[in-house]
Amino acid sequence: MPAYLHGLATAVPPHVIEQNEALARSQRILEPVYPQFAAVSESFLRAGIDRRHSIVPLTWFDRPKGWQERNAAYLTGASALFVEAARKALASANLTAGDIDCIVTVSSTGIATPSLEAMVHAEMGFRTDVKRVPVFGLGCAGGTSGLDLARSLAEAEHGSRILFVCIELCTLSFRSKTPQKSDVVATMLFGDGAAAAVLSSSPPDHATPVRLHGGYQHLWPNTLNVMGWDLDEDGLVVVFDRAIPPFISSQFREASLGALAHFNLTLHSGPRFVCHPGGAKVISALEDALNLGDGALEAERKVLANYGNMSAPTVLFVLKEALKAGLEGPFVMAALGPGFTASFVHASRGT
Repeated sequence: MPAYLHGLATAVPPHVIEQNEALARSQRILEPVYPQFAAVSESFLRAGIDRRHSIVPLTWFDRPKGWQERNAAYLTGASALFVEAARKALASANLTAGDIDCIVTVSSTGIATPSLEAMVHAEMGFRTDVKRVPVFGLGCAGGTSGLDLARSLAEAEHGSRILFVCIELCTLSFRSKTPQKSDVVATMLFGDGAAAAVLSSSPPDHATPVRLHGGYQHLWPNTLNVMGWDLDEDGLVVVFDRAIPPFISSQFREASLGALAHFNLTLHSGPRFVCHPGGAKVISALEDALNLGDGALEAERKVLANYGNMSAPTVLFVLKEALKAGLEGPFVMAALGPGFTASFVHASRGT
C-alpha cells in the first residue's frame, strides 16, 4: 500500500545574495586571512549558482560570530521558515494543522531543544496529541531520508496524516577567523531554505497523485570523513574531506543499481532521477554515473542556479520544479549525505 503526497511546498528567507555579491564580500573578508582565496575565487562564477537566499542580511557576515549568535539566528530563522513552508503545504493539501497526526522535522544546521515543531506548536495550531519525530544529522540526504521516514509512518497507520518539514540554514556556518578550503567551498555553494510535504496512505482527490512506494539507502564503509560537521567554540565547521564529484563518478552508479533492483526497476526502464544538486560539478557527475547525458538534469540546474545548495530541502525544490514541468511515470529521488550515504525514494505519478 503506497503513501500519497497530498501537498508539497517550499519557502526561502527574504535576503537574496547574488553570486557576484557573495564573491566580492567573501574576497574582502577572507583574502586577508586565507591567502589562497584568489586561487579558488573563479570557482564562484563556475558553480552554476546565480543567487541564494539567506536568513540574515549580507552585512551580518562582516563580523565573526560565535556559537551562541549563530544558533540564536538559527532558532529564529528556522522557526519562521517552518511555519511558512508547513502552512503552504497544508493549504495545498486542503488541510489544517489540527488535521496532522505526526510531524517529522529534519534539520542539521543548528540545535533546537525543544525541537522546532514544539517551538512553533502554538503558532501552527497543532493538536496536543500530535506525534513528533525530530531528526538531526542527515545533512544533504535529509530530504530523501526524511521523506521516506514520513512515508513509512504514513503506511504504518492507515489514514494518518504526516507532515514532513525539512529546514536548513547553511549560510550561518560562514567562518572568517581561520577559514580552510572547505569553508570557501561552502561559502561558494550554500543557501538557506525549507520544504514541507503532507503524506497519507489515503489517496488524495488529485487526478494524477504522486505515490511514494519505498526507500533505499547505501552507506559506503570507511567514509565517515567525506562530509559532515565538526564543532568548535565558534559553532559548526563544515567537513569536505575529499572531492565529491569524482567519488560520485566512480561510486554512485553501483549504489543506484542496488536501489533500482530493490525497487524492481532498471536504468533501461527509464525512471526519471530527481537529484539533490550539490553543485554544478556534482550534477555533471550524476549525469555521467547514470549515463543520462549532458543536460538531462535540467530541473536540478535551475534550482541550483536560483537557490544554491540548501542541503536537505534542495531535492524537494527539484521535485516541485519537476512536477510543475509535467513529471509523469516512475521516478527516483536521490541525494548524498554524511555517512557517506546515498539515499533514494521510489515514487510515481499518474501510473
